Amino acid sequence: MKITISKENYLKTIAEAESEGEVVIAATLARWLKVSAPAVTMAIRRLKRDELIVVHDDGLIRLTPEGREIATHILNRHHLIERMLTEIFGMEWYMVHDEAEQLEHAVSAEFERRLAERLGTDADCPHGNRGEIDTPSARRERGLLPLDEMLVGTKANVVSVYERDRQLLEYLDGLGIRPGSALQVTARNYDETLTLDIAGKAVPLGRAAAAKVWARAVG
Repeated sequence: MKITISKENYLKTIAEAESEGEVVIAATLARWLKVSAPAVTMAIRRLKRDELIVVHDDGLIRLTPEGREIATHILNRHHLIERMLTEIFGMEWYMVHDEAEQLEHAVSAEFERRLAERLGTDADCPHGNRGEIDTPSARRERGLLPLDEMLVGTKANVVSVYERDRQLLEYLDGLGIRPGSALQVTARNYDETLTLDIAGKAVPLGRAAAAKVWARAVG
C-alpha cells in the first residue's frame, strides 16, 4: 500500500481535529483542509479501502490502529521540524507551523532520524503541543484548562496554544501570550472578554481566542 501525501494529510487532519475535541465527519475534513465535498468523498473511499479509517453509520470517522500509527508518525515529524526551525534556526514560534506543513512531506527517513537524534523526542513543539495524538479530555486529566474556563483571580502558566491559525498566533504573541507565559485572570467582562494581568499589564482577550489557549493554574 502506497501512503501518498494526500493520505498523510487526511490522516493527520483526522488526528488534529480529534485533538481539538471535534466530531470528525466528512464536513469536518472539508473545512479543515479547505477542499470540496466530492474530494473528501473520494479520499474517504480510498482510506476505507486501505483500512486506514472506519466510517460509522452516522458518518463518524475514526482512525484504525494502522491509520493512527501513520498519523502519529506524521505529527511527530511535523513537531520535530517545528523544533528544528525554532531551536536551530531561531525562527519565531508563531511562524513555524506553516513552514513545517510544507517540509513534513519532503524530508527523508534518514533526515528525520538524524533530527530526532539531535533534538530528542521528548519535548513538546514550540506551541506546547505533544507529538502524539492528544485530546481535550487528556489535557484536563493532566491538570490543564482553557483560559476561558479559568476563574477570576486564577494565576496560571500557559502550556499550549492552537497552532493552525497563524493570525491567532501572531495576535497572542503580540499580547505576550505564548507557551511559558505567566498570567492572572483579573476579570470576566460583560462582553465575554477576559482581562488578564501579564507582567503587570492589563490585557483584554476575547473568549474565542481564550478557548484556544491551555494553561495550568499555579499557586
